Formats: sequence, C-alpha cells, structure tokens
Amino acid sequence: MSNKPRRKSLSILRPPMTGLTPINEPSGNSSPISRLIKRRPPTLLSSSPVAASPTSSDIPSPSPSTPTSQVKARASMDRLMQKTRPRSLQKGRPNSLFGSFRGMASSPDDEDNCLRRTTSASTSVHSQSEYIAELAKSQVLLHGEVQTASGMFRKRCQYLVLTDTHLVKFRSQSRASEMFPSIPSSAGRSSGARHSRLSSNGSVHELHMPNEGLQAIPLNQVVATYPLDDGKPYFSIEISHLDEETMQPSSMMLQLQDPRDQDLWLSSVRGAVTNARLRDPLEFSQPLVGYTVRVVEQDGDYDPNQIHMFRVVQRAGKSISRSSADDLTKLTSNVRILAIGMFKIHLIPLPKSSKTSSSSSLPDLNCTSYGLAALTSLTIQEDDAFSMVFRKPLRQQVTLSLAASCSTDIALSIRRVADWLRPEWPEQPFTWNAPEVVHKYEESLPIPPSNEPYQALNRTLAAYCAAYDLDAAGFRYTDSFDCEDAPVFVLQPHADGRKYTVLELLAMLRALRYNESFGTLCFQDIDLIDLQRLRDPYGHDHVPWTTKSGESLNQPEQANCTLLVQEVQALALKSRRLRRLDFTNCMIKRAQTMHELEEDPGSGICEALFPLCLRQLTNIDWVILNGLTLCEVDIDYIFSAAIDRSCHFRALHIGRCSLGDRNILTILNVLSHQSATMESIDISGNHARLDPKALHDEFRSFEFIRKMNLSDLSRITGPQPLLPAELLLIWRLEDLRLSRTAMNEESVDAIAIYLQSPQSITLRYLELDGCQLSGRDAATLFESMGTQPNQCRDLRVSLSGNRLEQGHEAFVKAIRRDKCPSQVVMQSVDYQNEGNFQRLLDAFARNTTVHYLDISRTSLPSDASESTCHALRRVLSLNTVLEYLDISGEQTHLVASSLGSGLNAALPGLKQNTSLRVLRIENQKLGLQGASTLASVLEENRCLQQLHCEGNEINLQAFTVLVGSLEHNETLLYLPNMTKDRAWAQKKVDREVDNLRDNSSAGLAAISSTKATVMRTISKTISGPKSNGSRTSTGSIPVFDIEAAIGSLSDQWDHEIARLHQYLSRNYKLTHGAAFDAPWPPDARRPGTSGSLATAIQDFSLEPTPKAELNRQLGGPLDGGVTDGPDDDSRDEGEEDEDEEEGESPLEMGKVGLHVYDEDEYDEDDEDDENDEDDDDDDNVTYG
Repeated sequence: MSNKPRRKSLSILRPPMTGLTPINEPSGNSSPISRLIKRRPPTLLSSSPVAASPTSSDIPSPSPSTPTSQVKARASMDRLMQKTRPRSLQKGRPNSLFGSFRGMASSPDDEDNCLRRTTSASTSVHSQSEYIAELAKSQVLLHGEVQTASGMFRKRCQYLVLTDTHLVKFRSQSRASEMFPSIPSSAGRSSGARHSRLSSNGSVHELHMPNEGLQAIPLNQVVATYPLDDGKPYFSIEISHLDEETMQPSSMMLQLQDPRDQDLWLSSVRGAVTNARLRDPLEFSQPLVGYTVRVVEQDGDYDPNQIHMFRVVQRAGKSISRSSADDLTKLTSNVRILAIGMFKIHLIPLPKSSKTSSSSSLPDLNCTSYGLAALTSLTIQEDDAFSMVFRKPLRQQVTLSLAASCSTDIALSIRRVADWLRPEWPEQPFTWNAPEVVHKYEESLPIPPSNEPYQALNRTLAAYCAAYDLDAAGFRYTDSFDCEDAPVFVLQPHADGRKYTVLELLAMLRALRYNESFGTLCFQDIDLIDLQRLRDPYGHDHVPWTTKSGESLNQPEQANCTLLVQEVQALALKSRRLRRLDFTNCMIKRAQTMHELEEDPGSGICEALFPLCLRQLTNIDWVILNGLTLCEVDIDYIFSAAIDRSCHFRALHIGRCSLGDRNILTILNVLSHQSATMESIDISGNHARLDPKALHDEFRSFEFIRKMNLSDLSRITGPQPLLPAELLLIWRLEDLRLSRTAMNEESVDAIAIYLQSPQSITLRYLELDGCQLSGRDAATLFESMGTQPNQCRDLRVSLSGNRLEQGHEAFVKAIRRDKCPSQVVMQSVDYQNEGNFQRLLDAFARNTTVHYLDISRTSLPSDASESTCHALRRVLSLNTVLEYLDISGEQTHLVASSLGSGLNAALPGLKQNTSLRVLRIENQKLGLQGASTLASVLEENRCLQQLHCEGNEINLQAFTVLVGSLEHNETLLYLPNMTKDRAWAQKKVDREVDNLRDNSSAGLAAISSTKATVMRTISKTISGPKSNGSRTSTGSIPVFDIEAAIGSLSDQWDHEIARLHQYLSRNYKLTHGAAFDAPWPPDARRPGTSGSLATAIQDFSLEPTPKAELNRQLGGPLDGGVTDGPDDDSRDEGEEDEDEEEGESPLEMGKVGLHVYDEDEYDEDDEDDENDEDDDDDDNVTYG
C-alpha cells in the first residue's frame, strides 16, 4: 500500500481510515469466497463468478514474476493491438454500457472515446497500448459473466474482471483471457441459449479495436456500490462512478440470478474500491471545489475551517414497474456533491463540465439543503448505502437515501459537526444506527474546545435557526450577574417588535437545553400561549424521555403533551445548575366562557414542573408564575408537589394569577409543609379579600422567609394590623412589599416596631407605594430606624403616590435630622402647596444620609417658582453625598407634570457638585436654553457619569451644543441619542410640508406665504430662534430646495450621533486606562447657527425643473422662487412682528401653534407627539 497521504475531505475533522482492512485479499483455500465457490457448482442458467486465488491449481497465477504468464500476456496484447476492425463492420449502436442516460442518445463517434473518458488516457495507440499493458499487470480479484444494464433497453451479457485497480468489461471470456492469462479461455464452452440473443457477426471482430473490445473503470472513480431493491425477479447491484475531468457521471447495473452471486460481487467490488481509495485517493479538482464553495456560501453556510466535501449517489426510490422512460428517469440514481457546512447538509448537482463549473448559474441549480439540527435519524448499512431523516417541528419527515464508498467518513463527519453544534449534549436527539466499525472511530474524535461564552449558546441557536429557516438576527437576550442564582438569562422581545413565532420559541428553548451556564432562565413578557395550544403529531424526536444522567422518566404520556410541557420539562431535566424559572406574564389568555373554564387544560407550566419536583428529578426550586391565569388543574399540580416535604421549595410567586380566597388559603396552607426551606412568597394582585388573622395563622410557620409580597390585596377592615409585629420579628426579611394595600395606623406601628428591632437589619427594600400614608406616618417609619447622625442605613424605602403633604412638617423634620435611609423614592407626589415642596428640597440639601433620591413626576399647582428653582439649585450645589437624582417630569395623554422653564435656573448648581454620578432630567421641556445650560455644566463638571435628558424638545442645534461640550469633558459615559427629540423636531417640519401640499390649490399667493413660513420654521429647527446672524432670505428659494434642505437634516443628526459616540468611547477608554483614537474635530461638518439654512440650500440647490417652467407659463414667479409680497428682499412688517411676538419657535418649545393651525388643534397634536413613551434603547450607547 502506498504511503501517499489520503485526502478524506476538505476538513481536518474527518477520522482516519487506517483501521479498515482490505476485502477479498488472497488468503488461500480457507477464505469465505473460496468456500462459497466450492459449495456452488455452475448451472446452465448462469455462469458463476470466479474469485482469483494464487493457490488454485486449475487457474494460472497472474503474478508477473512467472515467465510463462508474462510471455503469454505480452503475446496476447500484441495480437490485440495489431488487429483492426473494418469500419464497415462497426455497428451503429453504442458499445459503452457504462454511460449515464445521457449516453443513450450519443452517436457512434462519441462512443469511440469511451476508453479515453473512463480512463483519462491518451487517444494515441501508443498510449493505449501502454495503458493496457499496465492494466494487464494488475491482480485479478474476481471475474465472471454477468448481465449488465445502463438503461431500459441497453442490457447485455458481458464478462467482468475485477482487479485491484480497475473494473474491466469484455465482450466475452475469451477476450478477457487474452489480457489476463489467469482467466481460463472459454473455448469449447457453450454460453447457453439464454445468451444467444446477444450474439452478432460484429462480435467476432470486436477485438480488432482495443477501445471497443474492453472498457475499464478506475476503482478510485467509483462513487458507490450498493444493491438495488427494484422489485425485479433478479438480484441487482448498481455501480456509480464519476469522471471528474469531464464531470460525466455514469452507472452500471449488474443483474444476477443468485443472491450469493450478488453478495460475492458486492463485497468484492466494495473491498477493492476501499483499498484503491486508500492507496490512490482521487483529489477534488480546484474548479469543483470553487463551485461547491460558491453554492454553500450563497446559502450563508460557508466557513473555510468547517467544510466537508464528498461524492455521493442519491439513490433511486422503490418501484414495482417501469412502464415508461419518464418513470425510469425518476428512478435514476444521481451523482452529487454532498457538502457539510457549518449548520447544513447540501446536496449539490454536478456542474455541466469542468470548463463551465466556475461560471455556472447558481440560481438555476437544483440544490437542496437540510439543517443538521433537524436530523432525526442516521442509518449506515453494511454496504455503501446510508440514509438520513430530517424533520422540522409540526411537519412530516423527509428521508434522504444516499450511497457512497466513503459512507463511514460521511457519517463520522456528520456526527462530529452535530456534536460541535451542540457541545454540551451528552446524547444527540437523533437515532444513530451504525455498524461496529463506525462505533470504533466515534470515541477517537474529541470535540475541539470552544472559547464562546455560555457554552456556545449562539452556535446552537444559529444551528436551529438554520434548520428551521429562521433569521437568527431577530433574537435578543441579555445576561445579568447582579442577582441571586446568577447568571440570569433574560429573553428580550423580538427585534422587530412582534412576538416570537412557534418555531422561533422552539429554537430558543432547544438551544438552552443542557446548558449549564445559567442558574436562572427568565421569559418575562414572552408570549408562550401558542406552544400550549399545539401538539406535534409527526414525531417525538425532542421529547425528553430521560434526565441528564440517563434516568428514564417512564412516562409514555409525554408524547401526547403539548409542546410547552415538553420544552419546559426538557429545560428542567437537562440542567443541574438551573435553580429558577421566571414565567411572568408569558401566558396571555383571552376571556373565557364558563364552558371553556371547565375544560381549561391549565397553563402547562405547572403540569411540566411540579411532577418533576415531586419525583426530585430537577433542581428547580424557585418558580415564578406571576401574571398567569391558574385554573383548578394548576392548583392540583401545585398542591400534590408542595405537600411532600422532600420537594424543598424555596419560592413560589403566584401574583396576579386570578386566585380567590379559597385557592390562596389552600396554597398557603400546603406551603407550610415547605416552611423549612421556603424563602419567598408572592400572592400580590389576586382577587382575594384576606383576613389578617387568617394570614397570621398561615404565615406563622415560615421562619426563613426573606421576601414577602402582599401588594394589591384587599383586606377585611378592622383594627388588626395586616402583619403583626410579632410575626415580622419571626422572619428574616430582606424585601417587604405592601404597595396599594390599605395600611391602618396599627399596621404602620407594627412596621415601626419591626424597624426598631435588630431583626430588621437585613431588610433592604421596603415598598409602601399608594398605601394612603401621610407625612406623619412616613416620619414615624423614618424615626424608627434609629440611625445616628452621619450614619446611613442601607435600605430603599419607596413612598410613591402617598399623601405626604398631610403631616408634612414631621416628615421634613425627619429628613433634616438624617433619620431617613440611604435610598428614598417619592414618585408622583401631589403638592398643593408649593412651599411644602420648597421645604422638602431644603431638607434634602442639608441631608447627609440619602445617596439615592427619586422625586420624579412631582406635581405642583403651576410651573416651579423662582424660589423653588433656587431651592433645587441648593440641592445640586450644597449636597455632598447625593449620587443619584431623578427630577424627571411626565408627559402623557392624561397627566402632565413638569417644573417648567424655570428649571434652567437651577441647573448651574451642578457646576459646584462633586458627588452626583447619575442625573435624570427627562420630559421637562428644557429646549435650547436648557441644553445650553447643560452644555456649560458639562464643560466644568467632573463627577457626572450619566445624563438622561431625552424628551426635552431639543432640536439639532441644541443637540450639537451638548455634543460639543464633551470635547472638554472626559468623565461622562452616557448621553442619549435624543431619538424622541429628533422625531419630535422632524414631525414639526413634516407638518408644515404636508400643509403646503394640502393647500396647494389655494392659489400661488397663499402657497408663497406658506413656503416662507416653512422656511422660517426649518431655519429655527436648525439654528434656533432669534439668531444673531442675518435672516435667511426665502424670496428666491424654490420649494424643491426646501425639500433638499429638509433631507440634509437627517445626515446632520447622524453625524452628531457618531461624534457623540466617539467622545463617549474616548471617555470610557480613559476611565479604564485603555488607548483611544482622537475624536473628530469639533468643527468638522458641524451645522452652523446663523445662516445655516441658506448654506444647506446652496449645497442642495437644484436646477429648474419642468414644474418650475410650468409655473412661469401660468404666471407664477419668474425665477421659480417663493415671494412674501411685492418686494422679494423684504418681509412684511406684520409677519416680522408676529415672529417677534412668537418668542421661541414652536419647534423649540411647543408653546404656541404655527400660524397655519388652530392653537387648540395644534396643542392636541403636540401632546400626541411629545408624549410618545416608546423609547428606543437600542439607539442609545452606554459606556461603562
């Protein structure tokens, strides 16, 4: 065997073939083939094939070392090459039986080149003689007379000789004997009446032409050898081969009468092909490689380090009869290229020829691709045949029947790529039926280590997307480490804003199987209801029958469960690290009738999880079901699991689950069996009217509770506290939420007693929003914390939406005395007396314990007065401990709360601030003046890291000023892209343009006046009102130049956003000590202030258009421009006065309407635009 290295595929991942042993090697009389020949005497109906053996006494040895055989072979070759056949005696029918169906229409002249095509030898007699001489030296392995066919009507009996390098066809045994002396002559032997139909006069003289007397197929060109099951009364073998030089595939069918002959020929040919392929592998030509790469690359599946190429035969299907040529064509086996890419298997038809392969039209090719993640079965037979079954969810399976002499290599490559796509799966979700010789190589193929995060989650997800024909770019997910049971996987809404489809959800859930990277999986607000409604009747390939350790569930009913139940069970069973599942608001159900409620199968999540918890088959012990509508079926699953103490539940969240009094008390009662491990309970938002005494009795057994949520509950009125102090002192609370649950005075006193106790030192979050607390109640809670001056208790207290103005003086006094915790949240507090709010600000200016303060959406009787703004300025300049401040307003359809334009007077206090890190000042209508103030602050402030100022009617010039201030600021890490403000400014201009088009029929004078107003509006949008420079002249500007100027605004916004990102990137790298590139110069492409509109219009000036010429003909302005009156260079005094009275442009502050609108109508539209709360977080960039 040659030492030449064998090329197995284009990938280094393919297994070695050194373990394969040659088939039918000469091994003496004891070989199985010899014994088979001895047991089978020749019959009159068929001639038995003869296997060459060096020990046979009646067959001369083909060894070239024997002088007699050498002389005999040389003499036979001389006679064969010297004889010529007269041209007149040549038959018109083709003599090549190895051609494909394309060869059925070939001419005799084409058939003369058969030997050259199949052997790639020269057409000269000298070259043919050398080739035949070399062929005669090869070792004969098997020979015999068989019936061959390469088409419906092309059948003949020929004599085949299998050597160690070729498969040779002869007209008769005598001609084979002339070339191979080891084959006995057929003289004196009758071929039988069965073969007489193939005899002809021309057959006697066929030896005269060497290219007609024999045909030889190099064994390394054989693609596959496999038996056919075509329903015929004989046993068939198909041999497919490919001449890669001409890209012409061919196939030959051997028809035998005895199954033992079929087995003998099949094993002998396969063994010889394997040995020839190992000894002299056939390389892929560069044109064919390039052609294959282009096809795979067009499908987006190409990776130069992950590509495998094989020659295969797509096997024909089974059929009982072949009544026409069309049926025969459909059942033909085709030679194709099988390419294994990153995620798919591609069946690629051969190019037309080697010369045109590089220019073949790829869209015209009939290429088929199958995702590897959709593979459900891979079966390798003992011969070259193998099959693959693919199935997408909710669809029937597709079977791919193939054959290849390298079927073992193909199977191992597929298995290797499948393991690479799902590296953490101990078992692949497809059946693997392979002989022992294939299993021997499995363990020798280790998966290369991957540096991808989360155990190649992206790779596995991409594989499922490719298999299910999905766009992987639509998936969005985040991770978090700053929480319990971290890291947390959070599936975000689809990138397009729509809900995920069923296939997308299945791809994501299946990609998460066996992933040990996450301790928590969160599907909050992801609609999974479609999975609960569907069952897959076409297959059960992804049903989790076992745990990760291989323990069987013994639950045959799993196959009939919904897709949601199967997928949730798979997540719970296949991960040991997973401890928490969050399904908040993931089952959005419509209103149901009474009949539907009675037959409601439940949410499916309880059915999937709690039986596994009961059998201790999963480590999940923290289940969040908030927002799911739970029915009696779900309650039964929870009850059956929770009553068993061995489940060891840590948390059960069933908030807003439409549960009544009885169900709530039933669940609380059964959870008492888990009191030794229960840490968190959430029953908020249910339709239950609870008795405080009953709650006390149920909660008394939970000694290790850390989190309790009793928000949005109704309680029976009475003097009893909602949670008695003795009950609170039993718990080890970290999080207590009682929002929007009525709190009487006894309840406040009980919480105050608890806060005074050392038992409350672990409390980190106390939420009392909307509990009708007064300022005196809040002061009682603050005073009970017992903090010393300059000491800070690490606790966040939320008092939003309470009536804090009642008893406000006590509340302010507690803040001034530093009795409050480190974080105070007071959103949506309504102040009827502005003086109370001023005193609150003065108290926070002196406070030294609050590090986090949220007073957003505070409502005042009117815009903040000057004294209130001065009080806020003192907070910004004097407070030295405050790190987070939120003073944002609110602009919605029903509620509008802001401090007004006077807030700009308070912002300069930030210049002296040395502690504030995050400032949120959104929806306060700062305008250009406020943006300029913030810019001046940023140029001097050196501690602020995040500035959230979106929704403040900031136009392009204001945004440019803000971005320009970062040239001297190297600490700010976040500034928004102003997406809302950009949309707000654009809508203002669009309204004016639409109004111009709608009123075009009102006359040229009205149009000209409106055009002038539009020009002034655009000018103010770019450069702001009251520019110091000269006014933009609109007297001679065509309307088309106006549209061009409007279009240029978008480019200027994009440029400023890019400049902003460069500054933020520089600051981030400076903060972390990394190298950075200098940002763009501040004046590069920066829009001007005065006269910038004229500059923009000059840049986008257009030539006169046919429409302008039409205006001239109709008596319009001769220059195609806009006129304001008789004098184009002057403005009407009334217009000028009107503009001056306007103050700031409507595009700046939105206070007054444009002159073409009713003021009330404009304000109503303004409210719709300004109060759009759909922030696009993806457009903002945060560094740090």
